[in-house]
Amino acid sequence: MIGIGGIGMSALARYYHSHGYTVAGYDRTPSPLTRQLEDEGMAIHYEDNPSLLPDVIDFVVYTPAVPKTLKEFETLKQSNIKIMKRSEALGLVSEQHFTIAIAGTHGKTTTTAMVAHILHTCGKDTTAFIGGIANNFDSNLLLSKGNDSIMVVEADEFDRSFLHLHPNISIINSIDADHLDIYGDRQHLVQSFNDFAALTEDIVIVKEGLTVDTDRGLRFGFGEGCDYRAEVIKSEKGVTDFVIVGEGRKTEVRLPMAGNHNVLNATAAFIAARQVGIEAEAIAEALSTFKGVKRRFDIRVNNERHCYIDDYAHHPEEIRSCLTAVKGSFPEKRLTLVFQPHLFSRTRDFMDEFASVLALADRLILLDIYPARELPIEGITSEALLNKVQMNDKCLCTKAELIHLIDSEKPELLVTMGAGDIDRFVEPLENMIKTW
Repeated sequence: MIGIGGIGMSALARYYHSHGYTVAGYDRTPSPLTRQLEDEGMAIHYEDNPSLLPDVIDFVVYTPAVPKTLKEFETLKQSNIKIMKRSEALGLVSEQHFTIAIAGTHGKTTTTAMVAHILHTCGKDTTAFIGGIANNFDSNLLLSKGNDSIMVVEADEFDRSFLHLHPNISIINSIDADHLDIYGDRQHLVQSFNDFAALTEDIVIVKEGLTVDTDRGLRFGFGEGCDYRAEVIKSEKGVTDFVIVGEGRKTEVRLPMAGNHNVLNATAAFIAARQVGIEAEAIAEALSTFKGVKRRFDIRVNNERHCYIDDYAHHPEEIRSCLTAVKGSFPEKRLTLVFQPHLFSRTRDFMDEFASVLALADRLILLDIYPARELPIEGITSEALLNKVQMNDKCLCTKAELIHLIDSEKPELLVTMGAGDIDRFVEPLENMIKTW
């Protein structure tokens, strides 16, 4: 498996390993995830060296996030070994199960974890591939006990990956412009989501306002015209009480999460669970014990003096949803945001939107752009972005200086945010803040 340490690849590696395959892989750098995979018995190397490839390989799975210029990749392509994208391999697995697939430019990881948790808690045999570490399972993979389990899978729109899946039920949470390096424009992105909906065999669960053309749709949202409508009662200190109105009845839900976006995620998960026969009250009870996903509004410290939240948000609308939820939950605290932009192309495409939404913080600390798979683009830098942010209390910071800067300022409410390697700072910051 090339890129075995990725969140989606590692779940697939664990799935194969649990089914008796001998799994080996390459990744660029060691990480907590790759160490766990090694502890579970998988052989992983971190040098791009064809001589380190196993002697016997039946098939290869790779992630498109890995550069095609890898020497190992070139060597494998010259052989007769079957090579699949991760999405193709996941599609083959989904063919063997009744599948619930959760898509959306944001919200899909939390919703996938919610659906998996509800089904598992309510006694449904479930296999789940989650694009993050679900706190209820402490894993990105939930393995079933039998062969006829329901499969819950995060359906990734990047590289049109989700079009390899075979969903019986699908959820579409959002279609905001993103991955324009792949799609070119929003119109092609919307078309891809419509193609995904067309693949769905039974029910398409769609958030209100999205342009998804299907005659098998159920709409959810806050509007009166929805098949399932959410009504928020109150939200404070990270807990939200709301009611789901649908099927001619009201179901009360207490969700241990903040933010209207999570109310909508929970409503979508509720509908999916109802489609497989779970009673409304049992779903509400399961949602009350949902512990969230690491790096999704992940409250790491919350005491009388300081609060620290980490989040994966890397798109302007995700940032808006997260910061709005933080300010709503802790309105009396001054919010310091550490943000690491992800991809030069995304920073370029949404420069003005990023500048606008980052100004929601009271203080902004901006790290360098995380390049991932990209080369630099002239004029697209964190300094250029910072200059566009209309606020006084802002600065650039290197990763090497970040811990010292936070320790010297000791913010009362700290949020770290981004999809790059900012996650490496979460535990050090958490441990430091607990000593203040």
